[in-house]
Amino acid sequence: MVMVKKRDGRTELFVLEKVVVSAVKTGAPIDYARTIAKDIEKIAKDGITTQDIKGKVLSMLKTKNPDWEKNWLVYDNAVKKRKT
Repeated sequence: MVMVKKRDGRTELFVLEKVVVSAVKTGAPIDYARTIAKDIEKIAKDGITTQDIKGKVLSMLKTKNPDWEKNWLVYDNAVKKRKT
């Protein structure tokens, strides 16, 4: 089991579906979202940060469709009040 370090310092279990859902919310098709999640699962080691995961997801989204990356960033800024 891989533990992820969150922004606030807490740790939680890596959940593949969280990555899938986040990618789908950007407009990515479910199949591609699952591909992203599986790629991250392959590289994930204990202590991986949410920032590392987000960086990989954004990179993969941008490669396939830059609008998906933009959608993620707009959501982070508007809803979560984060600057990425």
